Amino acid sequence: MPAGKMSSQAGHAYTDALWNAFDQDPDLALRYRRDGVGGSKVTLKAKNEAAILRAQRECEEAGIPHALIIDRDHILPPHFTGQPIVTAIGIGPSTRAEARHITKRFQVA
Repeated sequence: MPAGKMSSQAGHAYTDALWNAFDQDPDLALRYRRDGVGGSKVTLKAKNEAAILRAQRECEEAGIPHALIIDRDHILPPHFTGQPIVTAIGIGPSTRAEARHITKRFQVA
């Protein structure tokens, strides 16, 4: 996918994961924002959709806030045909140690 599209999907993932954290654990989300640090944000590349879905499952099992991003109704050949497609997952906020078992399979984008 083009760099601009990847950036927008990563932005959706970050924002949606933070909103999900507010719903799941408001204190965690508020600490993340209130401490002024904002945490690290890293964009990693998944090998395929199965890797993203596996990460989603593992986040659920570990109780880590996350957001699965599914692009719908956009056309941008060859990747986007208007059909729903999984494009990203936002993970966290969490510590590096909490998410490492999930993110270790991803590559630097």
